[in-house]
Amino acid sequence: MTTPQLPILEFVLKNYKNFNARATRDALISYWRHIEGGGRMFWAVAGAMSSAQLGITLAPAIRAGLIHGLSVTGANLEESLFRLVAHHAYKDFPEYRYFTKEDDTKILEQRMRRVTDTSIPEDEAFRAVEKFIVPMWTDATKAGARRFWHEYFYELIQAIPAASYEGNADECWLLAAAKAKLPIVVPGAEDSTFGNIFASHVKLGECSASIVKSGIEYMAAFYDQYKELSTGKGIGFFQIGGGIAGDFPICVVPSIKYDLQEPVKPWAYFCQISDSTTSYGSYSGATPNEKITWDKLTKDTPMFVVESDATVIAPLMLSALLECKAHPAEANALIAKVHA
Repeated sequence: MTTPQLPILEFVLKNYKNFNARATRDALISYWRHIEGGGRMFWAVAGAMSSAQLGITLAPAIRAGLIHGLSVTGANLEESLFRLVAHHAYKDFPEYRYFTKEDDTKILEQRMRRVTDTSIPEDEAFRAVEKFIVPMWTDATKAGARRFWHEYFYELIQAIPAASYEGNADECWLLAAAKAKLPIVVPGAEDSTFGNIFASHVKLGECSASIVKSGIEYMAAFYDQYKELSTGKGIGFFQIGGGIAGDFPICVVPSIKYDLQEPVKPWAYFCQISDSTTSYGSYSGATPNEKITWDKLTKDTPMFVVESDATVIAPLMLSALLECKAHPAEANALIAKVHA
């Protein structure tokens, strides 16, 4: 008997039995149980997820209360905005695996910046957004104002008139996060297109570097945000990829405990999706067990690693979670039947 309100959840429960499929299924069920029990979830997003249009499911998940905080690279932050204002000018390159250096040179000459099988249009994205955000930086310089990197983007994306949208606003995760005033950290924001553009204006003396609060200030603010988010049932950690987007925020727990010497709840859940195998010392991040030794996780933390492509797995999990959120009783009954 099928459950029409829960087609994706039912598909996962029926088919995902072993290997990475089983890890996906178990991570999904544990995520839902944590949320349903009153817990919260924090996402760390590396890679090029915004260019890959993860916002199609990420934005609804934010609106549905399935995501309560974010750590993203500067690239993912700005690329969510690019997809909203310049969607029609993007070009896709499904045959990218067979490109020569000459093929990519032609793409450069078209003023496109390739990201695997798609591309960001320089004029419609970079230069169009530059016209809005540079005056914000120069005004802040004149006023001596200081803000976090994402706060400029939160203000900008809500100031752009809807008539200027080319993408679907309901699929823009940055817009959803800004409207929800979601806590967000952007570690290493200078490693992004607009980080470079900002640096150029600082070098030319047109902007002061001090108008952007530092990564250290991000962590100092995140101490209090984490304490608030971890009240009640606690907050889980859902990580896509490796690198600073994940490494930076997960350290908040041991830093509060050892550096501030204050009581703190550990992360209540951990899941990482990465197509690069996690190993000790790996760029993709340490295995969950190693995180126990750093007091980021405990032996009782539900832990999952899905070694697969996040552009395949994350939308699947989010779609199933959105079904659960909309039909909780039916979802719980279906999960109980599978686990009977």
